[in-house]
Amino acid sequence: MTVAIKSVVPASSIGEAPLLLLLKLRTFIALFAVLIFFSFAAHNFLSIANLLIMSRHVALNAFLAIGMTFVIVAGGIDLSVGSIVGLSGMVAGGLILHGIPLGGYTLYLSVPVVILVALAAGVLIGALNGVLITRLNVAPFIATLGTLYIARGAALLSSGGETFPNLTGNPDYGTTGFPLLGSATLFGVPGTVWLLVVIGLFAAYVAARTPLGRQIYAIGSNERAAQLSGVRVNRVKMTVYMFSGFCAAIVGLIISSELVASHPMSGETFELNAIAAAVLGGTSMSGGRGKIGGTIVGAFVIGILSDGLVMMGVSAFWQTVIKGVVIVAAVVVDQVQRRVQQRFALQKQAATGA
Repeated sequence: MTVAIKSVVPASSIGEAPLLLLLKLRTFIALFAVLIFFSFAAHNFLSIANLLIMSRHVALNAFLAIGMTFVIVAGGIDLSVGSIVGLSGMVAGGLILHGIPLGGYTLYLSVPVVILVALAAGVLIGALNGVLITRLNVAPFIATLGTLYIARGAALLSSGGETFPNLTGNPDYGTTGFPLLGSATLFGVPGTVWLLVVIGLFAAYVAARTPLGRQIYAIGSNERAAQLSGVRVNRVKMTVYMFSGFCAAIVGLIISSELVASHPMSGETFELNAIAAAVLGGTSMSGGRGKIGGTIVGAFVIGILSDGLVMMGVSAFWQTVIKGVVIVAAVVVDQVQRRVQQRFALQKQAATGA
C-alpha cells in the first residue's frame, strides 16, 4: 500500500502572499491614490491642458530617475544630476548666444552640434564620478556630492551667475531652432514624452535583455562575486554613471529649450525627485533590485504629487517635507517587502522539504 504525504503550507504564509502582492503593487496603488485624490481636491486637475503640462514635468523627472535607477541597482548613488541639469543648459545657452571665441573671430555651432556638446558635458561629469569611485575608491555619496558642487560652480562661473536669455538664435549664424526641442509635439503629445518612450524602452531592454543589464544587477547584489565571475566591475560602474549624466543633460537641454533661456541654478534638488521616483518604483537602495517600468510609474507618482500640491496652493516648504516623507516611507516599505519575501521563501522551502 502506497501512502501519499502532502506537505501543508503554514497558515501564516498564506496570509503573507496577499501582503506580498500588495507590497509589489505599491507603486501602482500610490499612483491611483494620488490621481483619485487630486481629481477631487484640485480644480481642473484632469483637464487636457493640465494633463499635457503634467506629462512634461513627469517626463523630466523620469529621465533623471531612469539614470538613477541604473546607478542605485549597481550599488551606488548620484547626487550630481541636478547640477548637471544646470550645467548642460548653460553650456547650450552659452554656445548659442556667444559661440566659441577663437582669437579674432567667433565660431558659432549649429543647434544639433550644440546639443551634442551639452550632452557630452553631462557624460563628462558622469565619467568624473566613475573615475572617482572606481579608480580613487571614493565613496559614491562623497564623490557625487563633490561633483554636485563642481558642476554647479561651473554653471555659475559660465555666466557670472546670470541667465542666458532669448535662446532663439541668430539666423545669420545658423543657431536657430533650439526652442523646438522643448515645444515640439507629435499627434498632440509633447515631443518630450515621445523621447521618454524611446529612452524608457531602450533602458528597459538593456536592463532585462542584455549582458550589461545582468552585470549591473550582479554588481549590486554582490560586487565581489560579480568580479570573481569575470564581470568588469569598474567598466560597468563607469557606464552607469555616464548614462546618468547623459540623462541629466537631456533634462537640462529640455528645460532651457522650454524656457528659451538658461539659468545656472536650474535643476536644484532634482536629485531628490529622481531618488524618490526610483525608490518608490521598487528600486532597492541596497542595490541589486529595481525595474525601469516601476521607476517610470514612480516618476508619475512624484510628478502628479508635485503638480497636484501646487494646484492646491500648498506651500513649497511643505512640498519639500512631503517629498522627504515619501522617500522615507518608500524605503521603509521596501525593507518590509524584503523581509516578507525572505520569510515567505523560507516557509515555502520548509513546506516543500517536508
